[in-house]
Amino acid sequence: MAEAFVGTWNLKESKNFDEYMKALGVGFATRQVGSMTKPTTIISIEGDVITLKTVSTFKSTEINFKLGEEFDETTADDRKVKSVVTIEGNKLIHIQRWEGKETSLVREVNGNSLTLTLTLGDVVCTRSYLKAE
Repeated sequence: MAEAFVGTWNLKESKNFDEYMKALGVGFATRQVGSMTKPTTIISIEGDVITLKTVSTFKSTEINFKLGEEFDETTADDRKVKSVVTIEGNKLIHIQRWEGKETSLVREVNGNSLTLTLTLGDVVCTRSYLKAE
């Protein structure tokens, strides 16, 4: 099922991202840049390892993980988190935990579009991506 997520995904639309970054504790200047950035997400699989790269002019990150196994991650805003990624149905569910907090990043593919729903407490952000040709 993870194969549905493989590809290059370009951000087309973002809703409530500034509020989500604010909830994470991201500073004003970084939020300004983050809100203007249109990242590309590249997802690939080799064996049972999934690689998720987020590339932008501002900052690029890469994580490698196996489904269901906890791993250490340093986020784009430099949080040190414990992460675990699972698949439920057609959703890739990424949970990050740090300092008693938890956020979820849920990716859902529908044809050539991918929706990323970011949730922290009662703050919800949706980011829509289109698959590159």
